Amino acid sequence: MPMKETARPVLTAVAWPYANGPRHIGHVAGFGVPSDVFSRYRRMRGDRVLMVSGTDEHGTPIQVQADREGVTARELADRYNRVIAEDLQGLGLSYDLFTRTTTRNHYAVVQELFTALFANGYVVERPQLSAVSPSTGRTLPDRYIEGTCPICGDDSARGDQCDNCGNQLDPQDLKDPRSRINGETPRFVESPQFFLELPAFAEALGSWMQSRVGWRQNVLSFSSNLIADLKPRAISRDLDWGVPIPLPDWRDRGDKRLYVWFDAVIGYLSASVEWARRTGDADAWRQFWQNPDATSYYFMGKDNVVFHSVIWPAILLGASGKPDGTPGELGPLALPSEVVSSEFLTMEGKKFSSSRSVVIYVRDVLERYGPDALRYYLAAAGPETSDTDFTWEQFVTRNNTELVAGWGNLVNRSLSLVHKNLGAIPAAGTFTEADQAALAGSRAGFDSVGDLLGRNQQKAALAEAMRVVGEANRYLSDQAPWKLKDDLPRRDTVLHVALQLIDDAKSLLTPFLPHSSEKVYAMLGGTGTWSGMPELREVEDLDGGPGYPVLMGDYATEAVWESRPIRPGVPIGPPVPLFTKLDPSIVEEELQRLAGEADPAADPVT
Repeated sequence: MPMKETARPVLTAVAWPYANGPRHIGHVAGFGVPSDVFSRYRRMRGDRVLMVSGTDEHGTPIQVQADREGVTARELADRYNRVIAEDLQGLGLSYDLFTRTTTRNHYAVVQELFTALFANGYVVERPQLSAVSPSTGRTLPDRYIEGTCPICGDDSARGDQCDNCGNQLDPQDLKDPRSRINGETPRFVESPQFFLELPAFAEALGSWMQSRVGWRQNVLSFSSNLIADLKPRAISRDLDWGVPIPLPDWRDRGDKRLYVWFDAVIGYLSASVEWARRTGDADAWRQFWQNPDATSYYFMGKDNVVFHSVIWPAILLGASGKPDGTPGELGPLALPSEVVSSEFLTMEGKKFSSSRSVVIYVRDVLERYGPDALRYYLAAAGPETSDTDFTWEQFVTRNNTELVAGWGNLVNRSLSLVHKNLGAIPAAGTFTEADQAALAGSRAGFDSVGDLLGRNQQKAALAEAMRVVGEANRYLSDQAPWKLKDDLPRRDTVLHVALQLIDDAKSLLTPFLPHSSEKVYAMLGGTGTWSGMPELREVEDLDGGPGYPVLMGDYATEAVWESRPIRPGVPIGPPVPLFTKLDPSIVEEELQRLAGEADPAADPVT
């Protein structure tokens, strides 16, 4: 691997998809593809990457959906944990561990952080008004309550936050509150709960936020506003589905659990601990959480920013004994290096919603069009810094013009010429100025694309990589080796350069298009695995609970972030198609399919 002298531990912390239904492409546009592009790039550089996540499986939304389907909460979580893991595997997301929040390992880590916070005085018990459904008697989660914001007057505020003005709220603050489940008006009942004392961290969080460099402005602005007005936040609820509260008078209570948002963010740490235990070195997680040279990047949609830029850092500070106290048993824990938030992806002008059938499920796209076509569209046209709209017309256009006619055509016509005329990579003769310029421009792409990827400007990075592909296509057209039948040495030199440009472009595109890059690697005579893929493995719970599937993989592959000389004499067979040209008629077919879809699952709310 290159650049071993600068290799460092890099934690890629990926938002946890909620396990009450299959994921749609709006979800993976925010947490999935961006995190994998980043992780694959950093691995190619030689960094030690740990990419972790899993399914978020606690809370009332799971119970509500389970009731609707006539199953237990665990049965529902089991079903969708597997569905989601299979879909993320199909998309090629290179998790070192994709697990779940219902493992005993996760429970233990969550309870350890709670204990550390409680011991340091950052978790306290006090009464709270809880929203309860009059028809079921069940506590309603904050995000399942909507109403009018008391601050800005927006009529679609949630019980935890108003997206319009960005302020944190409590359900009882809303005017005209209503349940998202059935529209009824909740009743509010006082009950003892545990609160995270967020105001105690205001100064530390403010100083930390001011020291952030290179963050997306939307995250900085939103988070800074939140820190300026922090309030204590409840971390327990009247529930029977969740992590038990680890205190003598609370541990065995069947009506109190830690709230889902609290245990879910701790999943990044518990997944790291589980990964270490599963790979044979129980302390290996510490290099990503306690090594001063380590960095950590958190990927999510903008609706989860508050949990990752304010609440999770506060938990980490408090459990580490800061500003006052002592570290818990796990020791001091590092704050995020960067919170990488994407905006929303809409669908043909409408917000994605499973319950309203405004949805395109990941599985359906993978089955019909393959992973790289979807990955490419989401990377090229996704909601990196502003809300963007997915349309089937754009999907077809980008697939046909950029993937098929651009990159795929370059590979096909170059390798076809070599296979037909030579059967192997030709040796180069004397390079002309045009040859040298083409090769130099291609090599420079590793700096220009890499610089953009290093700053998480992935749309610009992909555009730059495709510009390099465009230059390679231009070189091949200008040099026209098919016309050089009377000058075979020159023809062979042009084809050698063309294959070198393709090999470079394959590397530049690997973070975005790992499946097709693997094909190009093989067509150019590569041996072994170029870009590793996740495996779905059936495992036993490490502490005696039920078994479950995880995603893991061997990503120590041949892929490197540098131009490597191709080897003359390597046999070249007939090229295989990289992408499939899509008929424009699928636009209407997909729109009709969308219009006729039933409601397979409740709208996931996390």
